[in-house]
Amino acid sequence: MPFQSTGCNPGIGKTREAAWEWAESNDLALSPVARKKMIRTRPELWISLIFPTASQQHLDLFCQWLFWAFLVDDEFDDGPAGRDPRMCEAAIDRLVTVLDGGTPSGAMERALVGLRTRTYRGRSARWIRQFRRDTVAWLWTYYAETVERAAGQAPSRSEFVKHRRDSVAMQPFLDLHEITAGIDLPESARSLPAYIALRNAVTDHSGLCNDICSFEKEALLGYEHNAVHLIQRDRGCTLQEAVDEAGAQLAGIAQRVQRAEKELIEEIEAAGIQGRTRAALEQCVRDYRGLVRGDFDYHARAERYTRPDLVEVDERDSLSTYFAA
Repeated sequence: MPFQSTGCNPGIGKTREAAWEWAESNDLALSPVARKKMIRTRPELWISLIFPTASQQHLDLFCQWLFWAFLVDDEFDDGPAGRDPRMCEAAIDRLVTVLDGGTPSGAMERALVGLRTRTYRGRSARWIRQFRRDTVAWLWTYYAETVERAAGQAPSRSEFVKHRRDSVAMQPFLDLHEITAGIDLPESARSLPAYIALRNAVTDHSGLCNDICSFEKEALLGYEHNAVHLIQRDRGCTLQEAVDEAGAQLAGIAQRVQRAEKELIEEIEAAGIQGRTRAALEQCVRDYRGLVRGDFDYHARAERYTRPDLVEVDERDSLSTYFAA
């Protein structure tokens, strides 16, 4: 890990309280199993390591997005909604409809309306398009995985890299970074090859780090959409050898982040980008380093990843209460 820690946001405690109060006020009544999973997940820790200088208002909002996203993730990864393609398709279609302004039905959809309204306030149309595209792409990855499971299929490693870039859900949080950073990138900046490469490298690092830390838990649940599992499958090697290879790949992705940073500065110069747009891109370069490190540190600290022995396989069906109807 070549990047230095930027610390943890001092508002972490208040953000944790705000997240649970938000869940209660939105009637997101977690089952005992789901509640224990969320406590072990510590969304307030991830968000505070990723955004160490965010205001309390932004930190709370982003943590509530993450709380909601983890609920969605657990429903589709661990519950029956992720094993029934029709149930999965219907649930995601409803969520996307609500994100686009449709009428909500149920607690998860009503909570999404509130998050969307608070997040979109004051944002440009181009930012909203980007956030909507990244969020919808993340949601539909659950359907792709559900269908593959039902068909008895698993992706190739190259296919999985592309899939994981959306399924890890980092892209929407890179969009949210612009809110706390006080920037709004124009389409021209978003189209710079090195900016795209930088975002992809940051996202790929998060996805692979998550897979390394999640492998044992996901193996217990029979979940095959994991880079370590795919390495072990393709190479026919031991688990430790697969983990070692994944670790080497993770180091290579960190080098990709550094290379993309250098190339982005070169492209800024070549394009003659000045003023606020240049300053915004330079801020992304600085902040993304801390974001990568914060994500890395989180996976080493949250019990969701450090305690696979706490997974309750026999009770996982009790998680899915939101998408069954």
